[in-house]
Amino acid sequence: MTEGTGALFREDAYLQETEARVIGVNERGGILLDRTVFYATSGGQPGDTGYIVRPDGGRIAIATTVTGETKDEIIHVPAPDQSLPEPGEMVRVVIDWPRRLQLMRMHTACHLLTVVCPFPITGAAVGEAESRVDFDIPDPSYTKELVSERLMQLIAADHPVFTRWITDEDLAANPNLVKSKNVRPPSGTGRIRLVGIGENGSVDSQPCGGTHVRSTAEVGAIHIGKIEKKGRENRRFRIRFGPLPQ
Repeated sequence: MTEGTGALFREDAYLQETEARVIGVNERGGILLDRTVFYATSGGQPGDTGYIVRPDGGRIAIATTVTGETKDEIIHVPAPDQSLPEPGEMVRVVIDWPRRLQLMRMHTACHLLTVVCPFPITGAAVGEAESRVDFDIPDPSYTKELVSERLMQLIAADHPVFTRWITDEDLAANPNLVKSKNVRPPSGTGRIRLVGIGENGSVDSQPCGGTHVRSTAEVGAIHIGKIEKKGRENRRFRIRFGPLPQ
């Protein structure tokens, strides 16, 4: 069984680099480390990019980061034609911070959208320039103008954003914490990570393994660029940076 990777981003999403030990290279050239700041593709958020610095100063460009058989197996996927490290090497791993910060702002905005639109979520994807969240939403009054205005009110309020851990039993006792219609958070490990917004989660609290900014004000200007009809009651909300165009 592969040794797991310490996922430092789960406790501090603002860590941009760390020292790490290479614990293996898989058959596809994916690099496994004993600890990392790289987020692996999951929950609609894409994996981090960046680079690994070897002891001789050589750099290995990382094109993406994915999980293996479990969430604790984080695989750093090199770009083509990169040299590969040897197991046991001590390296420095550095994420593409501007890209990560964009994704953190966007992911937080997606959480705020689920507050403004309190309906079952049927899909979501976080991107650097645009994200989407799909809802089963029977109410046609949720226009892009109304939703954009309410999003900016939450952002301007500068609510704190934080994480905490609960048990499987806590989640079972509070099923409304799960907003997704079709996907349940993984259970069986004994604990589940919650992302809260507002004092003591007064604005929102939901299971999530992704990375987020520390306060809603850091999201900045955001708006709904488009609402697409995907079914009789299913709507896709596309979130974009910047103020709503006039």
